[in-house]
Amino acid sequence: MSKLCVGIICGGRSLEHEISLKSAMCIAQSIDTCRFEVMILWIDKKGCWYLKNINFDTLFCYKDDTYISILLQSYPHCFSSNTKNINDLLRFDVIFPIIHGTSGEDGALQGLLCMMNIPFVGSHILSSSIGMDKDVSKRLLRDSGLSVVPFKTFLVNDRHKIDFDDLVSTFRLPFFVKPVNQGSSIGVSKVTNRKYFNQALVKAFYFSHKILIEPAIIGRELECGVLGNDNPEVSVCGEIILSNNNFYTYYNKYIAHDVQISIPALVNDLISDEIRSITLRVFQVLNCSGMARVDFFLTSDNQIFVNEVNTLPGFTYNSMYPKLWEISGLNFQKLVTKLIELALDLHDKNNCFYHADGSLLNYFRHERI
Repeated sequence: MSKLCVGIICGGRSLEHEISLKSAMCIAQSIDTCRFEVMILWIDKKGCWYLKNINFDTLFCYKDDTYISILLQSYPHCFSSNTKNINDLLRFDVIFPIIHGTSGEDGALQGLLCMMNIPFVGSHILSSSIGMDKDVSKRLLRDSGLSVVPFKTFLVNDRHKIDFDDLVSTFRLPFFVKPVNQGSSIGVSKVTNRKYFNQALVKAFYFSHKILIEPAIIGRELECGVLGNDNPEVSVCGEIILSNNNFYTYYNKYIAHDVQISIPALVNDLISDEIRSITLRVFQVLNCSGMARVDFFLTSDNQIFVNEVNTLPGFTYNSMYPKLWEISGLNFQKLVTKLIELALDLHDKNNCFYHADGSLLNYFRHERI
């Protein structure tokens, strides 16, 4: 039986470029090589694509991300501003996109793969785009009857309308200022007084043309994973515990490692079941597929707020999503295999709706007969 060729797309122009490389390395190391042949499609920070059957066991020995980038750049372009050849992409049976953030998680890459009719892991264009936009996703979840943290959004052109006193009156202090389309808490500020308010706005608008402002919720941070297409499963609940009682920043997560993860979360069965039920509802409301991680706040009086949904969660050995599934009974390799199988299954089902051998005109002619 011939092996399926899996292309792992990583890197990209996103601010989470280095995290993407780490996720790709873990997937490449763990994939079932008895069933799959693996190749790496690396996109550099300028948007040029490189293709190579890279030995990630060797590459993983190097801790310096700069070295990894230099090493990958030595391989030939497969898709760049100078060479528009996309034939290299067509050789793959399935793509595992693991570019976190801009252009990889927001529907852009998914659109390219859909146009090329290549199966790929994870949610498709619309769900990816919605999941990346905190404003749009919160509106949809709220309108579906789910509890989300209260929020206000502002475009950069409306910056002069943002009034500190009005926000304090609405939310009280502290409150958070966030770009709507960044992950890993990039560009997020916790505003505790007027002095740092303008600085928080400048920081958030540096990363996006639209920002979201919401109150700080005093409570626990819980997360659940979802896996599946038409009949998705939900993992056990996990909890993020910050030793400094601050918010979960990029620095805490990837540099200082100043967090503890508790899986399963120490909550009673009623709360756990309710969070898992809401997780499934979020996945369905946003029409996600393949995988997602849903983040929650749990207050001291047991109020549950949906914080956000991540349609392409981190995939390192230390990332919450694979850890949730490991405790739920699915190890890293089996999780990767399941996601690939889900991608192929969804692609087959979606292809039933394409009729390249016909035309709309012929369809209506047939209808009139």
